Amino acid sequence: MKWISIWRRLLDFISPRTCAICGRRLSATEEVLCMKCHFHLPRTGFWLNPYDNEMAKSFWHLIPIERAAAYFYYEAHSDTANMIYQLKYKDHPEVGVILGRMLAKEMQGAGFFDGIDGIVPVPLAKKRLRQRGYNQSDAIAQGISEITGLPVLTDVVRRVDFVESQTKKSRWSRAENVEQMFALNQIPAGAKHLLVIDDVVTTGATVTACAKQIALNGGIKISVLALGYTKR
Repeated sequence: MKWISIWRRLLDFISPRTCAICGRRLSATEEVLCMKCHFHLPRTGFWLNPYDNEMAKSFWHLIPIERAAAYFYYEAHSDTANMIYQLKYKDHPEVGVILGRMLAKEMQGAGFFDGIDGIVPVPLAKKRLRQRGYNQSDAIAQGISEITGLPVLTDVVRRVDFVESQTKKSRWSRAENVEQMFALNQIPAGAKHLLVIDDVVTTGATVTACAKQIALNGGIKISVLALGYTKR
């Protein structure tokens, strides 16, 4: 541990790490967020009541939802939006991994992951994957897996076609845009409860389309977890 600390301090001296929100230089013990920004993160607390919170209710009539939660509230042009931007567009997959660890540590004690058999990251379009070099949902899932021990299942659902970006679409346009976006491959033997992971749930259209394919298998419980959630 001593050598790791020395190595981290040396790397920080050569190439200082900064907070993904405020830009302040991080200490050797901080990762992605400084202590102040981590403390003031606008947490949703949904994992304390994962069955009928605001986010879970938005899926009730769409998919066989078991639990739903997001780590923090997300608003355009906010501090959390800047953090997600760093993850998705600035070549920082480690932001997803570390935030995945953070949320897993906070939610695990509330029993959010109890009974879940595997983690299914929402697949990224092949064209966008080539452009970006990684899937941000995979990174988040990796961080969660490191804390919970749950397997990351990247081959349960596949992306069918590249469609337009969801960023500037209305709720109804998003739903139409993603309806045929995914296709089911195969549910692992013995899996009865799967956790679908996305970076941000805005309208829920992308997660819903992905989860609907999983639901085609029949008898599968589906839970949803994201870093960010946009208030309706």
